[in-house]
Amino acid sequence: MIHIVGLGPGNIDALTLGAVKLLGEYPLYLRTEKHPTVAYLKEKGIAFETFDFLYEKAERFEDVYEGIKERILNLAEKEELIYAVPGHPLVAEKSVVLILEACREAGISYKIHPSVSFVDTMLEALEIDPIEGMRIVDALTIEEETPDFSKGTIITQVFSPYIAGRVKIALGQYMDDENEIIYVRAAGTDEEVLRRIPLYELDRQKDVDDLTSVYVPPLKGRYDFYSFMRIVESLRDRENGCPWDREQTHESLRRYLIEESYEALEAVDLKDYDALAEELGDVLLQILLHSTIGKEGGEFTVHDVIRIVSEKMVYRHPHVFNKEKDLTADEVLVQWEELKKKEKKEESLSDSLNGISKYYPSLSRAEKIQKKARKYGFDWDEISYVFKKVEEEIEEIKEAMAEEDSEKVGKELGDLLFSVVNLSRFLEADPELSLNRTSDKFIDRIRRMEAFLSAEGLTFKDLPLEKLDKYWEMAKKEENN
Repeated sequence: MIHIVGLGPGNIDALTLGAVKLLGEYPLYLRTEKHPTVAYLKEKGIAFETFDFLYEKAERFEDVYEGIKERILNLAEKEELIYAVPGHPLVAEKSVVLILEACREAGISYKIHPSVSFVDTMLEALEIDPIEGMRIVDALTIEEETPDFSKGTIITQVFSPYIAGRVKIALGQYMDDENEIIYVRAAGTDEEVLRRIPLYELDRQKDVDDLTSVYVPPLKGRYDFYSFMRIVESLRDRENGCPWDREQTHESLRRYLIEESYEALEAVDLKDYDALAEELGDVLLQILLHSTIGKEGGEFTVHDVIRIVSEKMVYRHPHVFNKEKDLTADEVLVQWEELKKKEKKEESLSDSLNGISKYYPSLSRAEKIQKKARKYGFDWDEISYVFKKVEEEIEEIKEAMAEEDSEKVGKELGDLLFSVVNLSRFLEADPELSLNRTSDKFIDRIRRMEAFLSAEGLTFKDLPLEKLDKYWEMAKKEENN
């Protein structure tokens, strides 16, 4: 039998009667001697052993807790014992979690003797009611946490200046240096300390130790993912929302998702990262609008969106989440395609081609189709054949024009464009980007031409095409200079 006892936050008045009666009855093992209640044990002459030596030997806290678990289980095979920890045994006590799991697997009996936790004393010291929402975060995993500005957050196990520095850096990702936090040490004891300090001073406190915690109050005027979600839902509210947003449907929003995506791409090309952050926000708005509409119609929610894409990413990245061997970037792409085929049940080239959305820009869709065909071995090996195909398609357009068959001309033009996309693929040039660059170049030359014409008091409409060509060449020459 293992008795798992909580020693409370540090004040002996917070020890339960059950814990007081039990201590001393069986061999006692402490996770750490660095706790105020230990002075009471010494005063009462209660013998104990501690696992502090493991903290000195191990490189990681995980190794410490594993070591404690193994030793406690080995001892429990020989005798009934007490394992005592600071605070409450089930609050922020990883070693207890590991011991309970191992006891259940091995069939070893145990009993938990609760006590006042550090959370109780923190709430008392801060004089706050957790009913409005409260988060408790481990400082050792603070980098993995995401913010929720609507709730207060208690950060525990800030037991060294180094850990305090990690907490400061993690919070600094979404808080200002001057934002106020509450530094709490030895809550619930006679040595209790509460300081309201700016975030940047956290790791400058001189008394950081095993009894240190931090409280981050709710931050008004700050937004996280879920507060943004609530804003979008408010826009769609039938009584108090925005009339325009309320009228939107999946179909009516189609154009905006495309437009916002293109504006984000433009910011990428311009390397304007402030603009990119703004444009990505606009894309996210479209995603959340669709998710809200989906929720209203009982179709799907934003949680479904996140779950589905998360499952897909885990499935398509076994080299990350179920790692068996290291892969090169090229091997990852091959694996990605194979997993995607299996996931979408693609058994043939036509299945694969039909999976390419018809709503892609036409040049991008043509390129994707050709790349898929190449993966199945249907492609030329040399670029000379591609040039020959482009020339053939030009001749076929001329023939269709000679026949004055407009429908055939349109079909042959499509063939020519498809061949040009094939050429761009062989040249490893993105056809969409290449055409957009040429369009930009055309606009720039027109601007230069207009400047030359304006200097002579002329406009485009004043001159025939033959004379305008002179100004085109002037603009082209200036551009090259």
